[in-house]
Order: sequence, then structure tokens, then C-alpha cells
Amino acid sequence: MDFGLSDEQEQIREEVRRFGENEIAPVATEYDEEEKFPHDLVEKAAEMGLTGATIPIEYGGAGYSALDSVIIAEELFAVDPGCALSVLATSFGSEAIMGFGTEDQKERYLEPVATGESVMGAAISEPDTGSDVSSVSTRAEKDGDEWVINGNKMWITNGSVGDFFVVLCDTDPDAEDRYAGFSQIVVEADRDGFSSEKITGKMGIRASDTAELIFDDVRVPEENLIGNEGMGFLQQMQFFDETRTGVAAQGVGIAKGAAERALEYAKQREQFGRPIGDFQAIQHKLADIHTRTEAVRQMTYKSAWAVDNDENLTTLASMAKEFASRVAVDAANECVQIHGGSGYVNDFDAERLYRDAKITQIYEGTSEIQKNIIARELLGKGF
Repeated sequence: MDFGLSDEQEQIREEVRRFGENEIAPVATEYDEEEKFPHDLVEKAAEMGLTGATIPIEYGGAGYSALDSVIIAEELFAVDPGCALSVLATSFGSEAIMGFGTEDQKERYLEPVATGESVMGAAISEPDTGSDVSSVSTRAEKDGDEWVINGNKMWITNGSVGDFFVVLCDTDPDAEDRYAGFSQIVVEADRDGFSSEKITGKMGIRASDTAELIFDDVRVPEENLIGNEGMGFLQQMQFFDETRTGVAAQGVGIAKGAAERALEYAKQREQFGRPIGDFQAIQHKLADIHTRTEAVRQMTYKSAWAVDNDENLTTLASMAKEFASRVAVDAANECVQIHGGSGYVNDFDAERLYRDAKITQIYEGTSEIQKNIIARELLGKGF
């Protein structure tokens, strides 16, 4: 596999970074401090095809490959993770519809997301169910030609700003195979009985909307079921393999942003009559940050390549996600350290990057879960 990027991909990188620097960077602190969703940035990003990057062209998207989308995430997250997530996650959950939805569902839900008219989300986690997806208790029961949904979902991206959600529900609690009892159903936010409560006070990615969703006898038509009944868990597993590659790209972007800022500050900041970059201790930090960022970039590109070529990527995606998130946190930490006292306040971006980095070790499966997956795959297949 050759990760030499094409001229088109290099152009995508340049244009996306320019968008980030011109549109996101000037307002990133404002959105972070006020914990508000950047609707205006989403509209601008939609004009560039960033809100529907991987959605097929026939449904209004840009039709970018997984590798293209990794490049986009890397550059936007290098500028500001909170706003970047808000822009790119407007289509969160679209993978399920693209992979298993009907033609009507694709036209109805993908097109408005791709054009920036709508925001969607995926509702999986619950107040008592995070890493253990098989313990989801939100219930969907059939009543005539409708599904009636009851339950709660927690930590849902776009929860209070989304127009519709792909919701993982228990549709057969008595199934002999527990994993065959789940289904995915699209629920529109304007349905009776649906409500959301925005979660504030987050450590990082504050521009990204997070909320709890409440389903109280929410009725949706049976055609909102994605794919076949009882296949929701397996659909989600495929969904996770792809999105974990995306989170790995987020980690690469954060590490890149931290590396860039640390290098810039090391050149400018003077102590004892010379730039701190002249000191070996700082040089070693810079060397480590940049080396590890490049290493995890290649791993993430390889995972994206596997997605594009329909290769088995469960182990690789988990490896990339776990390693990239660790590199992101370490790079952000060293960036703050190099900035010293200035890195501990919001006069510089280092402080915000440090707060934002941590989430990459938590969402889409914690680092501990990724290691479990990697070990299980290794023990099952051998070396």
C-alpha cells in the first residue's frame, strides 16, 4: 500500500486547513467558553462538502474516501477539536444508513445532512450502559405498523441540536442470542414524546453538543427500521470499526496541532538570553512529539486504506484509535509543558488542546476496550 497522497488529496488538505485557519481559529475560544454549537460554521463547511464528506455524490455528499476523510479530520482537529467535531459529526450515524438503509431512507436522511440543512446523531450509550453495548435497555415494541420507543440515551453527540437520530433499541429482550435482540431505528426529534437535555460543564470539546435523550412512548413508522430487525448489534460493530478510524484521525490532528504550537513557541520564547528551542530538554520533547505523530499518522492512514479496500480492520482500527488517542494526550501534555505557565491559561491554544485531547481516549470505545479487542483478536487468530 502506498500512502503517497495524490495531488487532489494534497489540495483537499490545503483547502481544509485554510478553512480551519480562516473560519474556525478566530472563533474557537468563543465557542469553547460559551459551550455553544457553531451553526454558522456548519453552514460554511457544508458549502465545501465537509458536512457530508463520505456521503455518496448521488445523495448530495462529496463522496470522499475514508483516507480523504481522515485527512480532513486531521487538519480540522489540528486547528480546534471542538469546532471540528461539530462540523464533521453532523453526519454521525450516516454510516448505518449508507450501509443498511433503504433507498427512501438514504434520500430522506442523507441529502439534508450533506447539504447542511439537517444535523443527525447516533444514540447508543445509556446512563448505565457505556462500553457494554449489549446491555442497552431502550425498548422498541411493535404496535401495528409503528414502533413505540421508551428509554434514555446518554452522552449523545448533537443530542440537543440534531434533527434525527439512529437509535439502538432492544426489540427482542427474549432472544436466545442476546446480540440478535437489537435493532437500529431512525427517530426524528420532532416526534411526540421525544426530548433532550443538553449536558454542560464538559472538560473539553465544548463547542460540540452533547445531551441526554428521553424517549417516552415515541412512535415512529415501521419503515424507520434500518435493515433487518435483530441486526442492529452487528451493524453497530461495523459502524465502530469505521468510526474508530475517524477518532484515530482526530488524535493525529490534535497531536499535529500540539506539535505545531509547541515548535512555534519554542522558537519564540526566550530564557537565559536565547530561544528555549536551543535547550536539549526542549529539543527532545519536540523530537518525540513529531516522531510519534508521524508514526500514528501512518497507522491511521493504513486503517483508512483498509476501510477503502474492504479489508478486515477490527484489530487495526482499535490499534490506531488507542495509539492515536494516547499520542494526542501526550503531545498536548508536552505542548502545555513547553509553554510553561503560559500553557496553563487560555492565552494560548495549548490549554484548550490539552482539555480536548482526553475525549479521544473515551468515546467510540475507551482505550481499555480497544486493548481488549486487540488482545481478543490476537489470541483468536494467533500471531
